[in-house]
Amino acid sequence: MEGMFGLNTVEIAVALVTVAVVAALIVRLVAVPYTVALVVLGLVTAELFRDQHFEISPEVVLVVLLPGLIFDAAFRIDIREFRQSIAGVAVLAAPGVIISAAVVAAILHFATGMRADLAFVIGAMVSATDPAAVLTTFRRLGSPKRLATLVEGESLFNDGTGLVVFVIAIQAVQSEVVITGAIVQFFVTVGVSILIGLVGGLVVSLIVARVDDHLVETTLSLALAYGAYVIADAFHESGIIATVTAGIVLGNVGRRIGMSETTRQAIDSVWEFLAFVLTAVVFLLVGLAITLESLRDAIGPILWAILAVLIGRALVVYLLLNGASRLAVFGGIAPHLPTSWLNVLWWSGLRGAVAVAMALSLPLDFPDRALLQEITFGVVLFTLFVQGTTIEILIARAGDIDL
Repeated sequence: MEGMFGLNTVEIAVALVTVAVVAALIVRLVAVPYTVALVVLGLVTAELFRDQHFEISPEVVLVVLLPGLIFDAAFRIDIREFRQSIAGVAVLAAPGVIISAAVVAAILHFATGMRADLAFVIGAMVSATDPAAVLTTFRRLGSPKRLATLVEGESLFNDGTGLVVFVIAIQAVQSEVVITGAIVQFFVTVGVSILIGLVGGLVVSLIVARVDDHLVETTLSLALAYGAYVIADAFHESGIIATVTAGIVLGNVGRRIGMSETTRQAIDSVWEFLAFVLTAVVFLLVGLAITLESLRDAIGPILWAILAVLIGRALVVYLLLNGASRLAVFGGIAPHLPTSWLNVLWWSGLRGAVAVAMALSLPLDFPDRALLQEITFGVVLFTLFVQGTTIEILIARAGDIDL
């Protein structure tokens, strides 16, 4: 970000954190999700200072902010609860992402005449959900644990799969891609990334079991969160999937075999603080990255994209996931998902920081780069402002049922 009153990086960081604290105090007085308020503040700031040049680096979001956020969420997942939802998460995070991207691409292609390969790039950018605002409401309303685990687990893993699909989509635009090769690349990337996170998580868990110092162990958790991402990225694999896996392993293996109560409290407190700061900065940057003036020029394709996102999400939730759930009931594997839960899963498909980061990372010479970014930003704003502020009604209804 450049040109912000001549401030240097440290001063910018302090300013962002200060704004985040002010926003946190304000939202206590109004019924608006915290993340939505942060995006609004970012948008207002960008509009008030149009003469300033705000340049948001996608690397800041993907490498600096995102690993910490997803590690915190993964570290808190109880594998015993997650085991009941793992099949649903797998359906939503793998085929669900691909189907959503394909539906968005098809509708944009036939409705607007956009090239199919470029339309699929947009589909890839908006296919991964980012329900941070929804999870806050989940906790406040005391929603069913299994439902919250399903939503959070999906968001953790489909960020990774969405980025893999995005990379393949970019390659398809820039050079010829064979379908079979793309499929193999997808599964190899996911598998290797999981392996990197698994090994890293186990190694750190074994070290933690032999160290009785909460400061050292907390530092190790920080090194694991970013180390897993950096290592996977260095091998051109998915850093997000590696970090998610590492967090789940440390949170379940490391926490149980070697952490003292003092260490658990220290790690929980540190990561709770980091998650608060990182969430605040991410959504402020989302607001700063979007200019309302540019969105007006692409309102037609944006509306088609929003419709496509809702249709794609409905197909994934009501047909794919619901169908898989019915098969699970028939096989005696798991109870059927209530319709009220399916409604929450459909409407909680918010898009956020990951979609914005992908749009910003498009190569400068990419065909129709500005239009693709504007469409993506428009979808993000709709999901945050419309879905993010109305999901509480559906969550409250779903809270009457627990499985």
